[in-house]
Amino acid sequence: MASQVYFIDFRATFKENFLSKFDRLMKQAGIDNCIGKRDLVALKLHFGESGNTAFIRPVYIRQAVKSVKNAGGFPFLTDANTLYAGTRGDAPLHLVTAITNGFDYAVVDAPLIIADGLRGRTETPVEINGKHFREVYIGSEIIQADCLISIAHFKGHELSGFGGAIKNVGMGAASRKGKLEQHSGVSPKVKEKKCIGCEQCADHCVEQAIEMIEEKAFIHPEKCIGCGECILICENKAVQIQWNADIPVFMEKMVEYTAGVLKNKSGKAFYINFINHVSPACDCVPYNDAPIVRDIGVVASMDPVAIDQASIDLVNKEPALPGSCMINHSEAGMAAGSDKFRAIYPNVDWPLQLAYAEQIGLGSRDYELIKL
Repeated sequence: MASQVYFIDFRATFKENFLSKFDRLMKQAGIDNCIGKRDLVALKLHFGESGNTAFIRPVYIRQAVKSVKNAGGFPFLTDANTLYAGTRGDAPLHLVTAITNGFDYAVVDAPLIIADGLRGRTETPVEINGKHFREVYIGSEIIQADCLISIAHFKGHELSGFGGAIKNVGMGAASRKGKLEQHSGVSPKVKEKKCIGCEQCADHCVEQAIEMIEEKAFIHPEKCIGCGECILICENKAVQIQWNADIPVFMEKMVEYTAGVLKNKSGKAFYINFINHVSPACDCVPYNDAPIVRDIGVVASMDPVAIDQASIDLVNKEPALPGSCMINHSEAGMAAGSDKFRAIYPNVDWPLQLAYAEQIGLGSRDYELIKL
């Protein structure tokens, strides 16, 4: 049976502005059915790295908070600390970054709580007995919440092809230990011919796994934690993943972590994807490139697999925007109906995460798109 995915575009009128339309979307998709009276409701989102401006507008989050309160819940905004060195690596920095990016109580009308504590070690093990993990490590505040609402900015991602509900939940809710487990085995290598010896990757490596040898970067795999920051830092694309060996396993691990997060949230999880400012890379980078397609709309569902499949399909139906990075990757990717994320990341077989999620029972790729 096809899962229901509800959709709104960004059109608005005097009779119904976008925030009212967004509220109607959430109600139609069943958000009230997930929330019990006095439930503690975790709104899992990405606050954006400092310097990134593609993240979801805080005023939209305020409307989600209002809708949760109207349903009788007590909402809080949350995310877990990052594995890499950046502006969200511990709770104080993370909160400062969130507030600087506009997620202040005065704006969003809800408190901010970092899900895995001061240094990313406040975690709860969850037994899943999966293909890769017997148990997974999730930020405790998300596990303890009565209800989980994923609010994801749908965009490209250098390791998973795209980032939507599954990545927001599986990667985003994991503690630092959990993120490390997912990335373990994802050890990049340096192409010496492209390395100019700028030392930027070595300077940014939190684990000091990169050494300069004869003016070329060298990554010690035994020290590397697989966070992927060096890939993003290198402007010459000298640092590259061993795609065929690592990425499929990475995506399966991420999906198993999603299963762990949702294990105690049966009937108590809801998903929203904002398909606007669809940047080619994750909001974790301290910048964002021009969007690859127009602002499409927002989707909501009770099914994390269906909502991501629908989001992919909506993006791929669009022609790429002139002036975006798409023209640098593939002229074929510019056309309506082309696979936008495969054009940007040709070595990432993104359907693997959806197929594995469906295989282990997280949801269905078969969906009905209901346009409001």
